[in-house]
Formats: sequence, structure tokens, C-alpha cells
Amino acid sequence: MFTGIVEKTGKIVKIEKEKSNYHFTIEVDFVNELKIDQSMSHDGCCLTIVKIDKELGQYVVTAMDETMLKTNLSSWHVGYEVNLERSMKMDGRFDGHIVQGHVDQTAKCTKIVDEMGSWRYYFAYDPQQTNFTVPKGSISVNGVSLTVVDSSEGEFSVAIIPYTQEVTNFHNLKVGSIVNIEFDILGKYVQRLFDEYLKSIQKAD
Repeated sequence: MFTGIVEKTGKIVKIEKEKSNYHFTIEVDFVNELKIDQSMSHDGCCLTIVKIDKELGQYVVTAMDETMLKTNLSSWHVGYEVNLERSMKMDGRFDGHIVQGHVDQTAKCTKIVDEMGSWRYYFAYDPQQTNFTVPKGSISVNGVSLTVVDSSEGEFSVAIIPYTQEVTNFHNLKVGSIVNIEFDILGKYVQRLFDEYLKSIQKAD
């Protein structure tokens, strides 16, 4: 379980393919605090640490073919800057929103507007997967907990303050960039309940 508050960005230093799996070696300055089998959010995708090299300040995570197909990991490359968040502590403040680290789908950045002190990012996604956003609702973009500004079918925008722009990989995004999206878990439950309600009405008819 995560909160969408990015701790650091790490840098991918090596990518290895083994059968249908991909092994990503990532460099970050808190490697000494990590352990094998630990779950960590990478651009909003929950991956398990399988190897640690404290001397080099690096660790390795493995992504299966299913993960590669449903996330933006297929676009990662050596030098790519990835948003990192370790799982939340139960004794800490909950500063973001509930983020599971289970990417629902990817979205494409369609526009970036410099608003003289902040930035507005616009994204488009496939609405056929029954996912949705609402104004002032929560959304996780590359693992960053954000508030939806504008919302329409298959599109939404978020506003980024300078701090978020600096400490996450948002400063590397450009029009056309593919990002990982996790929709608000509460909204997904409401959608599921509503769908079940509609099915019950149809059966009654």
C-alpha cells in the first residue's frame, strides 16, 4: 500500500531480458535501507526487490511480460528517471491517497501548459476500460498522488506545483509521453457496485 507521495527518483542503469522477464537495475541513494522481497512503487507500479548491491548503490526488480504489456515499463531505458516510493508505514501520516501500486492502464500526455508558477498537464486514456475521473478527485500518475482539475470522458488534467515538478519525473514529461495511471480505488468500487446494480435491474426486467 502506498500514498502517492514520491520519496526520490532513481536512475535505471541496466536492463536485462531473461525469457519473457525484464530485470531493471536501479540506482538510488537509499539502497542501504532496502531489503530483498521489499515492495516498492516504481512510476506507480508495485515491483519486488530481488537483488541489492550496497557498494554500487543499486538494486534490481523484475517485471513479468504481463506488467510490461499493461504499464509504461516497455518504454523505460538506461538513464530513465523513475519515481520511487516505499510502502507506507502504519505509524505515519497519510499525506496522499490510497494507492495500491496496481496500474490500471497507461495514458498519453496531450498538452502541457506553463501557468507562471505551476504547470497544467493534460492526459488522454482509453475510456472503454470503464475507468473514470471526477473533478477534485484523486488520481495517481506515475505513482504521484494528484488532484484532478478538469475531467471528461477519456481525458483529465492535473496541476503541478514547482516542488512536485522538481522532485518527480514530471520535469521529463513532454507531449506524447506515456504514463502509468491508477484510478481512485473508491471510485472503482462505486463503479463496480453500480454495474452490479444495473445487472440486477436488467435481470428483474
